[in-house]
Amino acid sequence: MAGYKANDLEERRSAAQSAKQALLEKFRAKAEDPALEARLAERKAIAEARETRVAERKAAREAEAKRQREEAERLAAEEAAREAQRLAEEEEQRAALEAEQKKKRDARYAARKKKKKKW
Repeated sequence: MAGYKANDLEERRSAAQSAKQALLEKFRAKAEDPALEARLAERKAIAEARETRVAERKAAREAEAKRQREEAERLAAEEAAREAQRLAEEEEQRAALEAEQKKKRDARYAARKKKKKKW
């Protein structure tokens, strides 16, 4: 076994420690990078702009919904007024028809009475 290398515990520990140390240094180097701060600030500005746009769209949707509700209420009120007017006209026509029918009925009754008196 020519490729076999027996690593003892201390060598493995030191290799793991050096790998952790290298990762830590790499992270610290990225954290201290001035470009990172600029990118974070840019991301924050983009997020705030997005939140502003979302709030504006929400306000616009609410305003449109309110306008539609008011329009629907206005149309319903107009329809109710037209229906009330139509019912009033129908009632008036019905009353006039009943009065005319009563007048005709009374005339027929009077004619019958008059006819009976002749005999």
